[in-house]
Amino acid sequence: MSFEKDDRVVLDDEHSEFDGETGTITQTMESMFGDVTYTISFEEGQEAGVPEDALEEADEDDDADADEDDE
Repeated sequence: MSFEKDDRVVLDDEHSEFDGETGTITQTMESMFGDVTYTISFEEGQEAGVPEDALEEADEDDDADADEDDE
């Protein structure tokens, strides 16, 4: 699955401090080999160079949870 800017995603990378967190794609970059990596923005920072296979589409429930935390 391909992602685009402003998509909400969940990061699945056990080596990242943002593992399991939901964020928003702020940038997509394509290498000269055709591989796409993403920059993801989270509440506490951002992660750059994230490969597509480390991302899952965020459920609508994840968005609702984030909204509730803001209140």
